[in-house]
Amino acid sequence: MSVAFLVTTLIVVATPGTGVVYTLAAGLSRGRRASVVAALGCTLGIVPHMIATITGLAAVLHASAAAFQVLKLLGVAYLLFMAWATLRDRDALAVGEGRAEPRPAARVIASGALTNLLNPKLTLFFFAFLPQFVPAGTPSPVARMLMLSAVFMAVTFAVFSAYGILAATMREQVISRPRVMTWIRRVFAGSFAALGAHLATASR
Repeated sequence: MSVAFLVTTLIVVATPGTGVVYTLAAGLSRGRRASVVAALGCTLGIVPHMIATITGLAAVLHASAAAFQVLKLLGVAYLLFMAWATLRDRDALAVGEGRAEPRPAARVIASGALTNLLNPKLTLFFFAFLPQFVPAGTPSPVARMLMLSAVFMAVTFAVFSAYGILAATMREQVISRPRVMTWIRRVFAGSFAALGAHLATASR
């Protein structure tokens, strides 16, 4: 495994996107455990993209404008739903006793997984990214791609968890300030909406 792969992976993962926003929101609204669970969900959302790349389905997605558009529109719709749900879910950023009602881990994981699953750009990224680090003549290219994908997922989980835990540590400083929490909710909702708009304009 090359240093170039690790550096590129770290840059790609650390760059704020839908997964980062979702994990930050989970950490700030519900604490450290929720942020780690959210990071796990986002990481699991990478698996279908990895499988699509390795099995060659990414090539079909790249060649089919209709398939790309369908997945893109689903992703846009989900991000807009996340924006609406963030504004609506006032309990998630409740002040009261400083503790929000815990959400089932399965629900948090499912939401995080969908956040990354419904992003066709991630499949195309894997399709363009992984082969660059599989030298010609590699005895078992599939095994190497699986290893690289596992490393990418591990880095994703670690970085997203760090983002979420950092947000969770700030929670106590802002949870008792209703106006601050209201604006934070609006910022996250706006971020999801902006990411949805950006995805809507994405092309292959």
